[in-house]
Amino acid sequence: MIKAKHLVVVGLALAAIPLAAAASGDAQRGKVIYERCMGCHAIGYEVVGPDHAGLYGRKAGSLPDYDYSPGMRKAGWIWDEEHLDRFLTNPRAAVPGTKMGFAGIPDAGERQDLIAYLKVATRK
Repeated sequence: MIKAKHLVVVGLALAAIPLAAAASGDAQRGKVIYERCMGCHAIGYEVVGPDHAGLYGRKAGSLPDYDYSPGMRKAGWIWDEEHLDRFLTNPRAAVPGTKMGFAGIPDAGERQDLIAYLKVATRK
């Protein structure tokens, strides 16, 4: 039989789920922020910049049909929260010589929302 104290513990655990999700960013807001990227990027095809399909979890500079800058090809990291955050803050500082002419997203909340969107939308 389930006791009242067990229900309280389960209830508290369930109440914490939205807070944990919010701490990682809001994918719906991130989708709106991604519209700024769409002049050069898309999910599923190449525009000016490389295709973002499969971006999250992919090795930087690894698409065989895209002509990356030498710095991006040598970056050697995997696109995860940490590396996306660093790159989106200031692409030119993160990867000297990058082809990306975008200055970056200074607002940490916007970056986290965009990253939350990329985690979901770029899955293959």
